[in-house]
Amino acid sequence: MNEQPTHDARVDHSSRSTTPRSGGFLEYISSHWAERDEPLPDPIAAAPYAAARRRALGARFPGRRIVIHAGAMKQRSNDTFYQFRAHSAFAHLTGWGSESEPGAVLVLDPVGEGSASGHDSADPSPTHSATLYFRERAGRDSDEFFANPEIGEFWIGPRPSLAQVSALLGIRTAPLETFVAEEDDCTLDDPELSRETSEMRLVKDAFELAEMRAAVEATARGFDEVLAALPRASAHPRGERVVEGVFNQRARLDGNTVGYETIAAAGPHACTLHWIRNDGAVRDGELLLLDAGVELDSLYTADITRTVPVSGTFSEPQRRVYEAVLEAADAARAIVRPGIRFGDVHDAAMAVIERRTREWGLLPEPVEGESVAYHRRYMVHGTSHHLGLDVHDCAQARREMYLDGVLEAGMVFTIEPGLYFQPDDLTVPEELRGIGVRIEDDIAVTPDGCENLSAAIPRTADAVEAWVRGARG
Repeated sequence: MNEQPTHDARVDHSSRSTTPRSGGFLEYISSHWAERDEPLPDPIAAAPYAAARRRALGARFPGRRIVIHAGAMKQRSNDTFYQFRAHSAFAHLTGWGSESEPGAVLVLDPVGEGSASGHDSADPSPTHSATLYFRERAGRDSDEFFANPEIGEFWIGPRPSLAQVSALLGIRTAPLETFVAEEDDCTLDDPELSRETSEMRLVKDAFELAEMRAAVEATARGFDEVLAALPRASAHPRGERVVEGVFNQRARLDGNTVGYETIAAAGPHACTLHWIRNDGAVRDGELLLLDAGVELDSLYTADITRTVPVSGTFSEPQRRVYEAVLEAADAARAIVRPGIRFGDVHDAAMAVIERRTREWGLLPEPVEGESVAYHRRYMVHGTSHHLGLDVHDCAQARREMYLDGVLEAGMVFTIEPGLYFQPDDLTVPEELRGIGVRIEDDIAVTPDGCENLSAAIPRTADAVEAWVRGARG
């Protein structure tokens, strides 16, 4: 046996601890507790889907012992730690979301290869038998119960029992201390396993598609609440943080948290692609670019961007830029269907961006014999990325499966073109400088085309103006 950490740093509390340690105190605090009423939970909706994913992964690694670590809690400062979030591959293969335990380990033992666990009838697999190891709650006769601020029940609440998690996930469970790492374990440090666990998420199953829709719906509620808070944001010198706070509250109410750091970029801050300082003012007459997504308790996240006029009315230059970006987004979505190359979506959007910026006289004349993408100065990012458990999902997939891959029904990805004219960019007229616009939707590929999961969130310039005015009252 070897110790499996639940936290990535050890903290010495001895210099400030005043917790009694005498035998008499231990005997007293361990006694006179009511019996726990702990009925076993029903299996979660993800359980049969996770079992199917384990079977599929096992079939790709016959005879190999597969070990997937959930990960440890990460230290923020001294004795404080960030909220735990399990590794996405672990969540995908277990179905255990926001309530998963740090340090947990999923092991797929080859059936008939001398596995101590044997074949699990709760998770029938032709190649492997699954066991989930985690640190269950300490007994009340242990000083961990009251004295350990990282994992003690008095400090963080009761952890689940092995039986509860087994019933919840439909998987065999065992104490974490009984897990033994083996020299030839196939872990996520193995590029092949990392790639496989990433690529198997490219096509979403029915459970995942339902979660993506729910994440988008929660995100839409957050966007509505942000617009209603615009007067309050405009009245505060750090109005972007009002926007961030309002959206993040919705994420905590409807889900686990935000799927990524909220981008609340007002005015010229919208030209910084990943603006997350969110410490600027929100002024009438300027645009607010809100890029945000709710992560559900299942850990599936939305990723949506809308750019709105703070006052409720676009200026002529703002509307001109907005409608060019919308045209690019619509052109990209129009070609989405099974059988096309994923990279074609980006190409369709960029064709519009190039045409519009050239029509506006922003691009140098092309040199004969050269092909220079001058328009990329104003949109340096890609148009699409896969979406799911990670906001940039399936990131370890091979290029031939991702950028050059062929679209299939069940894939979910973003379409998010933009135009960003930096405040000091002398290649654009002054009226455009400081304008940044991005429109991002979450797209699901269907058997005969696609579905815009976020279509209910206003997109056209007229609809956006009416949305803002209505929300502001």
